[in-house]
Amino acid sequence: MTGAALILALAGAYGAVVAALALGQRRLQYRPGPGPIPDPATLGEPRLQVVARAAGPRLAWYAPPPPAGRVVVYFHGNAGTVVDRLERARFFLDAGLGVLLVEWPGFGGVPGRPSEPSVLAEARAAVAFLLAQGIAPASLVFYGESLGSGVAVRLAAEGPAPGGVILDGGFTSALAVAQKRYPWIPVALFMRDRFDNLAVVSRVRGPFLILHGGRDAIVPLAHAETMAQAVRGPVETYFPPSGGHVDLYDHGAGPVVLRFLRRWEAGLPSE
Repeated sequence: MTGAALILALAGAYGAVVAALALGQRRLQYRPGPGPIPDPATLGEPRLQVVARAAGPRLAWYAPPPPAGRVVVYFHGNAGTVVDRLERARFFLDAGLGVLLVEWPGFGGVPGRPSEPSVLAEARAAVAFLLAQGIAPASLVFYGESLGSGVAVRLAAEGPAPGGVILDGGFTSALAVAQKRYPWIPVALFMRDRFDNLAVVSRVRGPFLILHGGRDAIVPLAHAETMAQAVRGPVETYFPPSGGHVDLYDHGAGPVVLRFLRRWEAGLPSE
C-alpha cells in the first residue's frame, strides 16, 4: 500500500468512526434502565406513590411534603431508572421532606425517546404538577444528579425560581464532557444534547450546593469548580477527595446536604 493509499484508508476509517458516533450519539448519551417501574410500595416504600399523567409527568414517584414543608425534585442521571434512586428518596423522606423523582422518556418503559428537549419537557411538567398542588416555587429544591444537573440548572434559570439547587456530579456542559472523552473527534460539530449549564447558571439567584468527587472519572472535578465560580448567588461546595461519580453519600455528603436544606428552610445565609 502506497503512502497516499494508506492516508486515504485511515481517513476513511476515521470518517466512519465519526459518522457512527454522530448517528448513535443518543444511544451513547442515554442508557435507560428496563421497565416497567413498580409501585414503590412493593419495594418496601409505601410513603411514595406513583404519579402517571398524560399531560406529564408521565411517570414519577411522589411523596407529598408535610404541611408547609419542602419538596426535593430529583432529576436523575443518564442511566438506570428511579428504582435505582429509591435509597436516595428514603434519605429525604426520613428527613421529613417531600420528594418527587421524575422518570425520563424512554426509561423504565415510559413512552418516548430521551433527548434534551424531551427530558426538559418532562421536568417542566413535573414542576407544573407540584405547583398545581399548591406548593410554592420557593418550597422546591431542584436536585440534579449528573446529567440531571443540566435539567436542574436550566429549569432554575427559566423560572419560577426554586428555593435552592443541589448539583451532584454535575458538569459545565455535556459537550465539555464529550470533548474530554473523545478529544480526537469534533463532537462540537454534531452533538445535539449539550445541556449547557455554564451558559445559564448566572441567571439563577437561589442558593446552590455543589457536590463532586475528587476522583470522579466521568465528570472531572474542574467542572464543579468552574460552576461554583460562575454562580452569582450563595454557593456551598463539598468536594471529598476520595469521592467518585455520584457515590458521595458514601463519602459524607448526607449530613452536608441536610445542613444545606435546614439552613435553606430557616432562611439562613450560606456558609
